[in-house]
Amino acid sequence: MSSSKNDDPISEKILNVAKKNPKGISDKDILAAVPELSAAELVSAINKLLQEGLFDLYNQGGSLIYRLKGQSSKQAVKGADNEEKVVYNLIEDAGNKGIWIRDIRLRSNIANTQLTKVLKNLESKKVIKAVKCVNASKKKVYMLYNLEPDRSISGGAWYQDQDFESEFVDILNRQCLRFLQQRADKIKNNPKGPVVGRTQSFASAVEVQKYITDLGISNVKLEVEDVITILNTLVYDGKAESNVLSDGSKVYRAIESLIPPPGLVQVPCGVCPLILKCCSTGLITPQDCKYMDDWLEN
Repeated sequence: MSSSKNDDPISEKILNVAKKNPKGISDKDILAAVPELSAAELVSAINKLLQEGLFDLYNQGGSLIYRLKGQSSKQAVKGADNEEKVVYNLIEDAGNKGIWIRDIRLRSNIANTQLTKVLKNLESKKVIKAVKCVNASKKKVYMLYNLEPDRSISGGAWYQDQDFESEFVDILNRQCLRFLQQRADKIKNNPKGPVVGRTQSFASAVEVQKYITDLGISNVKLEVEDVITILNTLVYDGKAESNVLSDGSKVYRAIESLIPPPGLVQVPCGVCPLILKCCSTGLITPQDCKYMDDWLEN
């Protein structure tokens, strides 16, 4: 990355932050690394870097993420033959959701043997990578080497090397409930009355996410959507209730269950991120679900 294109010190500082974080940086990351920046200076510098084509812009969990363009990747294929360039462009266009080898073959019209050779060559240059999908473990998609796979591919926080982390989910479940219970206990005898106390006992998913993050029990970054999934399981289990605010957002609070929750709400489906793709036929079915088998055995 040439510094001659960016001779102002603010842009240089932001570029240095981005170089140290190849997976991308947010406004918050930049301000933490360069605290002397004002909001106006940040916006101006980011817009300049985007206009100069030095950053790719992504939306991740509702936050804007800036990532240095893959100049090294483009340089690696600059002198390559036409077949490599065609394959690279198809993979680049697919973004972080990747592209099946079958689709590459159909759209590039390259024979199987030659396509395999091209893909291996690009992988050896660390230009692209093959990623296994949680919903189709025997298949791979290809994406640029520096991209973080989309949650629909990696399974998000609940999966590690394609294995569902049931123990991790259970820990998060207990800690989220603990936070809600502590909130409820803290204001149980609210002097302003039970109605105000009940209202103040609710917590947003953002608050719970901050609590979990501060605990440091997760090696992966938990998005608000991950925490909402856990909170919803507490609601299904009868351990919490939710309420919709006037702005459409949800808040949660712990409740004392009068009777044990029925068995149906305890099934592993409640925390499975692929539940919407699960049906009687296809790659994901209840009949082939090992987590369902384990639950039935217990």
